[in-house]
Parts: sequence; C-alpha cells; structure tokens
Amino acid sequence: MKGLLAALASAASVNLCNAGAGIVIPRDASPEVLAAEALAAPMILADRALSNSPTGGYTPGAVDCPSTRPTIRLATGLSESETSWLQKRRPATVQPMISWLSRMNISGFDAATYINNNMANFSNIPNIGIAASGGGYRALLNGAGFLAAADNRTSNSTNTGQIGGLLQATTYLAGLSGGGWLVTSLYSNNFSSVETLRDGSPDSSVWKFGNSIFEGPNSDGIQILSTADYFRTISDEVSGKADAGLGFNTSITDYWGRALSYQMINASNGGPGYTFSSIAESDDIQNGQIPLPLLVADERSPNTAIVSLNSTVYEFNPWEMGSWDPTTYAFAPLQYTGSNFSAGSVVANQQCVRGFDNVGFVMGTSSTLFNQFLLQINNITAIPTFLRNIFTNLLVDIGEDNNDIAQWQPNPFYGFNNQTNRNAQEAELTLVDGGEDLQNIPLYPLIQPQREVDVIFAIDSSADNQDVDTHTWPNGASLVATYERSTNATIENGTAFPSIPGIKTFVNLGLNNRPTFFGCNASNTTTGQSGIAPLIVYMPNSPYSYNSNITTFTPSYNNSERNAIIQNGYDVATMGNGTLDAEWPTCMACAVLSRSFFKTGTAVPAACQTCFDRYCWNGTLDTATPADYYPTFKVAEVNISSGASPALVVTMGAYSSALLVAVALMMI
Repeated sequence: MKGLLAALASAASVNLCNAGAGIVIPRDASPEVLAAEALAAPMILADRALSNSPTGGYTPGAVDCPSTRPTIRLATGLSESETSWLQKRRPATVQPMISWLSRMNISGFDAATYINNNMANFSNIPNIGIAASGGGYRALLNGAGFLAAADNRTSNSTNTGQIGGLLQATTYLAGLSGGGWLVTSLYSNNFSSVETLRDGSPDSSVWKFGNSIFEGPNSDGIQILSTADYFRTISDEVSGKADAGLGFNTSITDYWGRALSYQMINASNGGPGYTFSSIAESDDIQNGQIPLPLLVADERSPNTAIVSLNSTVYEFNPWEMGSWDPTTYAFAPLQYTGSNFSAGSVVANQQCVRGFDNVGFVMGTSSTLFNQFLLQINNITAIPTFLRNIFTNLLVDIGEDNNDIAQWQPNPFYGFNNQTNRNAQEAELTLVDGGEDLQNIPLYPLIQPQREVDVIFAIDSSADNQDVDTHTWPNGASLVATYERSTNATIENGTAFPSIPGIKTFVNLGLNNRPTFFGCNASNTTTGQSGIAPLIVYMPNSPYSYNSNITTFTPSYNNSERNAIIQNGYDVATMGNGTLDAEWPTCMACAVLSRSFFKTGTAVPAACQTCFDRYCWNGTLDTATPADYYPTFKVAEVNISSGASPALVVTMGAYSSALLVAVALMMI
C-alpha cells in the first residue's frame, strides 16, 4: 500500500459547500421562552471530549490494573455507576420537564403542580427515552433534525408551538448505526448542539460531508491532510493496533471507524485517542446534567452469516458493554475491554489494557453494515481506478472473513456464563451492525425493565420498502421485529412492549407516514419484571419539506442537501411547525405523561384524551396487500441549491416553493 500512497496525493478534491445558516424560527420572547433559554445554559459545553488512551493514539496500551481489579458482572440489574448517575439525572430533569410541559400547554392541566406533587416518588415522574434508528447519513441527519427540534439550545425552538426542551428532560438517548454516529458525535464533542455541529467552524471538518470517506477531509479542515496523508495516517493507526503485541486482531471496521471519526469528532485526525468510556468522565455526565448515551450492536456467532431475532444484542454505555439477553447476560467494564479476561476476571499477573474502546471503533461496531462503503468500492464509477485497486488490495490483506464484522478480541466474556453464553469458549467476540436483526430502531436498551422508561420517541429513518425503486421509506418493520422479539420467551428476559400491527397494516393505515402512539392503554399492555410496557411515539421519516429518503449508501452530501435533510427531520418532529396540527406539542406532552397518569391514578385531561383519540393506534388491522408507497410532500418543498447553502427558514406554515435536488452519488 505504501507504494501506491504517493498517487493518492494527486486525487482531485471535492470542495465543500459554504456552511449553512441556522434553523430560523420567528422569535417569541415570552416569559416561558426566556425561562427555557436559561435552562439551556448548563448544556452549552466546550469544544470536545476527552482523549484518554494511554498511548495518546488509536493503539490500546497495557496499564497497571486498579487495586480493585476489573471483573465481569451478571446482568441482574443496573451497574452501580448508572444507579448513582440516575440519582442525579432524574432530579435534574424536573425543572426542564416542568418548563417543557408548561409550554406544551395542556388545557386545564397545571404541569408544575402535578410534577411537584409527585416528586416524592420519582418512578411517578415521566422517564423519557429517545431512540435514533440506523440508516447511514440519512439517519444521522434525519435524527439530527428531531434532536434539534427537541433541544432548547436550538435557535428559537422554545417559541409557541415548538418542542425545544424535550431533550433536556430526557434520561436516555440511544443510537444505532447511522443514529449511533449522531449520538456518538454529540457526546464526543461534549454534547454540542446539532446547530453547533452542523454550522461548525472554518477550521473543522465535522459534519462536512461534501468529501466522502474515500477522499478524506477538505484541505482547509482541522486535519489539513492531503488524501495521501489521510490514508497513510489511518493505515498506520490500524497497523499500530495490530502490531501492539497484545493479541488484537483488526478488521475493516477499524479502518471504517477511523475514517468516520474524521467527520464526527472535532479534533485533530478525528481524535484517535478518544474513547467511548471517557464520556463517563465528563463533568456533565458525572453531575447528571445530560442524558445517557447508549449504542447497540448484534452478536454474530462464528461461521454464520444470518442474524436472527434470537441473536444476542449488545449495548454500549459509557461504563459498560454487554447484554441483558439470557445468553450472555453479563456486562464488562468498557474502559478495560482489550484486557485478557477469563471466567470473569483479568488473568492473574497480567496487566490491564485501556484504549481499546476507541470511540470510532465503538461507533463502527454499531454500523458494520457500512463497511459496504469500502466493500462496494469497485462499483463506484466516480472513484479513480488506482484508488479502487488500493482498497481491493487492502481487503485481500484483511481477509474475507473480516469484511463485515468488528472483532472484540480478547473476548471479555471468555469462560463466563458457560451454560448459556454462546461465545464462552471463543477467543474473540464478533459483533455486527445493530440493525442486522431487523431491529433498526435501538429500542432494546430502553425497554429493559431495570430502566423503567415510560415513553420512547422512536425516530425511524429506515429504508424498508427496497422493492419500490428509490422510494425507500420506513414501513414499521423495526417496531414489528422488536415486538416479535418481546413475545419470544427464550430471549425476551422480562422486557415488555406494546402490541404492534404487521407491516401491511402499517402501510395501509398510513401509520408509517405520520406520528403514531403505540401502547396508549397501559392496562392493556404486557408487563415486564418491573412494570408496564413503555408508550412508543413512532416518528417515521416522511417528506415534509424535502425528499429525505436518500439511499443508505450515498457517501457524500453538499451542505444544502445536509441542511435540507436536517430541516425535514425538524419538520417531522414538529409536524411542520404546527402546520399540520397546531395541537401536536400538546399531544407530545400527553404521550410523555400517559404512564405517569396511570401510575398516579390521575384522570386524563380532556385535551389528552382528544390527542389519544387522534394519534393512538386503536387495534384496527388491514392485511390486504398494500399499493406501492409514494408519499407526497406534507408542506411546501424547501428550496435548496447544489452550491452555496442558504438559510433554512422555518416559518409557522410558510415555506418557499420549488426544489432543485442535487444529484447524489449512488452506491447501490
């Protein structure tokens, strides 16, 4: 590869478009808005997270074990770290929740009095989760639109009719694959707002997608690398891990994770020393000031190619990685993964290892499907032949078996739970994209009964109906998969989930084209070990102001396209800023309060009952074969250009017309 690197220096660069302006909403300087903006202040943070790899780079390093040596624990409950964190986070959500609920304006309901009267028992206070689905850059950007709408730091998002502040009242934020890139990017940059990451700074390549991962960051980015230096740096970093002498195998996921980091982390060379576990060391996590990030991946048994609903699902949080499933049923301390664990302990007389949980590698583990970006390079006519040859040679060197997996070796769960753990005798744990078991929305960590989540906003950016040419929109398949898994007695492990209709009903009733609540009647849902199923607020990607159903493997977006997809996600979250339903913010608040009303025996306000009649799936089925799904715009199309990126102006129902869609590179 070194002999070919010089040729890379002559590769033509693709200039990024001009940075986009902010999401602009007419300002409403009411007392409620001013109060919400004051609450936003503690969440405006510094530029980036921690670089705490002991080597200072991508290569993990051997370190002395702490006096209490790391061990594997059974998944019998939450970790001590998460339990302690919840004791700070749950109280920290109270004032943001009061502010948000009050602005959502439920007629005849005093949110402040209700929350204050029930604070003696926090299990009665709404416990909110948000889940951002997979789907590549489409999912990252569509999910970003929802989070921008939900964040009271977004410009004017606390105006009348807007939903800013929901994020500040949230306990958990889960991501998978492309949604995992979104979550990881937020936290790797110290929970920066979507606006901050999108608009960035002149010397940053973060969220600048005009150059694909094949080209590397633009030359004026913080890395200031030529394409040749970009590939040389990534190659050297992955080689350093492989040659560390600590028993690490490397796969294409290492290369993918490193390349992705250049776009997601505001640090030189994509923060090669940043680890996912370092998020736990940030002051705002330690003080419970921000939600807890969770990522999801699937285990794929050795020598198998198909991931079924019975495959073990793994989660990553800042303290641990592991599985609640009755197979592995264990968690490992994340910052010490890479250490040689056996039967639940680091082997005696051996040092510990830190730095294995590189944030890009964790991000890549949750999105191994996107190794296809590299695997399909021979099908990309826009990539020069010499560059395709470089990647082809690289893949041959890696080996076919490692093309689509992330190798966690040594296996943290070696010799642990031998009776049920399918990988107890495997030297490595092989993990793949969290959506390969069809559960493309990361609901798994949020429905665990130990977390007692009451309501989940499920952002679905899936491309389910692949048989309808380019009209690849969600059809509810992910919710169906999670529901079916929750009814499987061999794997559900006490989880509870609302009843979900089949895909045909989803499409025929239009449930995949508008927000829908599932599980509204708490007394008529299945119960888990610790209580009732959460209410699911299903938020499918739909064309409100832009055709945001970009193919999953589109590798680059100019700033106009990027901003338009974020804007469309914002419109999905707000139903076109109330254009389609002025009562939508009220209905979101009613969904958040639904389980709380049930637990406290509180009569449902009339305004909420109206909302539930409007948005709850009532059990109706329609199993006829649906027609091809070609959704139309819900509001006027947003105007973009293929060059400079203008401001995306959000007015209360007034949009500019006409659309010039820039042609994206297609990889499938």
